[in-house]
This record gives sequence, structure tokens and C-alpha cells, in this order.
Amino acid sequence: MKKKYVVVLGAGVSGIGSAILAKKKGYDVFVSDINKIKKEEKKILINHSINYEECHHSLFNQNNTDFVIKSPGISNQSDLIKKIKSKKINIISEIEFASRYTNSIIIGVTGSNGKTTTTILIYEILKKAGFSVEIAGNIGNSFAKLVADKKFDYCVLELSSFQLDDIVEFSPEYAIITNITKDHLDRYNNNFDDYIKSKLRITINQSNKDYLIFNSDDPSLKKMINSKLTKANLHSFSINDFFSKTQIKDSEIIINTLNKKNMVNTIGFQLIGRHNLLNAMAASTVASLLNISNKKIRDSLVHFKGAPHRMEPVLKIQKVQYINDSKATNVNATYFALESIETSVIWIVGGVDKGNDYSSLLPLVRKKVKGIICLGLDNKKIINVFGPFCENIIETTSIIEAVKIGSKLSSPNETVLLSPSCASFDLFKNYEDRGNKFKSAVRNL
Repeated sequence: MKKKYVVVLGAGVSGIGSAILAKKKGYDVFVSDINKIKKEEKKILINHSINYEECHHSLFNQNNTDFVIKSPGISNQSDLIKKIKSKKINIISEIEFASRYTNSIIIGVTGSNGKTTTTILIYEILKKAGFSVEIAGNIGNSFAKLVADKKFDYCVLELSSFQLDDIVEFSPEYAIITNITKDHLDRYNNNFDDYIKSKLRITINQSNKDYLIFNSDDPSLKKMINSKLTKANLHSFSINDFFSKTQIKDSEIIINTLNKKNMVNTIGFQLIGRHNLLNAMAASTVASLLNISNKKIRDSLVHFKGAPHRMEPVLKIQKVQYINDSKATNVNATYFALESIETSVIWIVGGVDKGNDYSSLLPLVRKKVKGIICLGLDNKKIINVFGPFCENIIETTSIIEAVKIGSKLSSPNETVLLSPSCASFDLFKNYEDRGNKFKSAVRNL
């Protein structure tokens, strides 16, 4: 019997993981990347006897491709993808492919902001409660590689809209949507409804045995879920909605499930801000549905210090606190950051604008921001919006210089905050690279 021929587009983390799993499952695998493939990835492909090409895509001159596994970084609007679809070749995501080869219970987390923190929180709670659990997805670990290498009972997946766009049958037993705000609109025809629909794909295949856990404080999300048919059991969490199943009252998270009411005391939580309280509520809800005790939930939350590059304290130098919030790649994430800081702020902002509307930040900028440092190749929009409200606006294309300027502009008991509101690709490899270089610059002051 002839082997099925699968093409993996992209030799990044998800692509390499997909290729390894496909090879293990008996497929004839070919990896294609428009860029040069890193030496480490080439070595892995060679060791697994996987053929590849780099710096071009020649493969679709062939007509024997059974299906394509696409990197989430490749837009469905690209000429390459249009060409593949014209040949009636099925395109799926790594998440879809890997889910076909595991029997583990999947906890999927999506949202514009908070999904990384919520994903790690759930993982930490389950791990400390003794569950056989792994973590993967948009957080940087390949789900397919995990499925190829390990056996586990549970997996917590951080899922971006790009990963959800190419699912077919993927269905998590527990789906969490933290919030939905305007982000990545350049990939969705500048249409917010299209972006929301992409996020809601996390629930399209769920059954009445599954759960959809969502933030009912988010009006756009609440409206779409109420108008969108899903077979899943709905469980809302909220700070303001009295009718939500998970709510906050007198420093306690109250979780109402079908069989019981759980109460988790929040005093002593290290994470600050309303957004992190919502993340904790979402994670606590999942844990409670999995019958994890209140004590174990609270112990995990109290000891959790936060996700890297998300409101990450770096150093306090001459009574000035430096905070790395490089993962804030949209306006809403920066809003949460500024909202949670109680001191005056020197704000480092900028990068690749994704159709940002900065107007929601104006009240916080007026109230808290003493100086703005624009870190990007094109800062016109930021300067035009905030110029009338902030006298100190300085442009730079160097993270080292940005930190030095922040040091000069700041006074004791103030905060220098890197919270870009933008993607990082004009000056950095990714948001991790940006955050790491910020931390290095701060340590070298």
C-alpha cells in the first residue's frame, strides 16, 4: 500500500513537531520553508530521514500531496495557500493533526490577552495536584512533538486564532476564552467579527459533555456566545456580572458547578491587576470542574509569579522599578498593564502596528504617563495620538538607548514599563527576543 504524502509548510517549532509525528505515524513527509532552515532544525530532519527544501516552495508542481500541515504564521490569504486550495488539497494545522493521535483530555485556552498566564496557571495547578499533564501550543512547545514523544492524560494548549483557523475536527473537552479585543486585524480583512469568529472556532466541535468557560465581562464575547450555537456546557466567569457561575466576592473566588460551590481565597496572590484576577478565576474554574481541592488551587495561585515577558519585574534601580511587558502586543494588553501600575510611568511603546486604536489608553496616559519612548521604525501614529497629552516623547530604534532614556526621565518611586502594544518584527525576532534584550539592557545600566 502506498504511503500517504504529507507536506509540512514551515520548519519552525510546530512544523518540526508535525514532521516528526507524521514520520512516526508512517507518512511520507516533506518539509518546505520559504526561509533558510536553522542548523538545529536541519539536523533533526536529517536524523529522522525527512526530506526538506528551504528558501523557496517548489513542491506544488507535484500532484501527489494528500494534505498539508501549515504553520500558523502563514496567512490563509497568501498566494501560496490560494494555490494549494485551488488544487483541492486539504490544509490543516499542527493542532488538528496532533489531536488525531492522542486520547488525552485537552484543555484549550484562547483569547486576545491572558491566554499564556491562564494556560500556565492551569498547568501548574494540575501538575501540583498530581495529574499527568503537559503544556503546549502557542506557548512555544509543539503539541505534535509531545504526542510523538510522550504519553499523558491531560494537555493544556494555548491556542492562537491562527492555530484555530485550520482545525477541522479538533475539540477540547474544556475550552477557555479569556477575552476578545481588536488584534491581528491585518490577518482578518480588518474585520473584528471575523477575528471573533476565529476565536470561537475553539468550541465549534464541542459536545454536550464538554465545557466552554468564558469571560462574561467582555461584551463582544458575551454577545457572540449568546448568538452562536454551541453544544458545550456554558460556564461564565466575571468580576462584574452577578449572574456568572464564577464570581468574586469579599476576596474570594466563588465557583458554582453543577454539584457544589467552591470558594478560593485570593489574599496573598502575587499577581496584580484586574486582568490577572480574571485569569485566576478561569484557571480555578477548570480546576474545580476537575475536582481539585480548594486548598491545592489556592496553593498554586499563591506561589505563581507570572508568565515570562508579561508584567515581569526585572530590577529596581535607585528606587525605579523596571517592568518587562514585551508580550503586550496589542492595545488591550497595555491597558491592563497601565491600569495595574500605581506609580508614574515612563512608557516604552512601538513596533509593528496591527491596526491599533490607541484611544482607550488616553485616560490612563493622561493620568499616569510622564514620558513616552517610541521604540520602532515607524512611530508617526503613536506620536500623533499621544503628542498632545505628553510633553516628553522620544524616538529610538535601540532597546539599549530606550532603557538609558527611561533611566534619565524617571525619578525615585516611578516605573519604566516596556509594554509595546505592537508586534516586534521590525527590530526583533519576536516578543521574547525584545523582552530578553530589555532585561539585559536594564541589568547593564
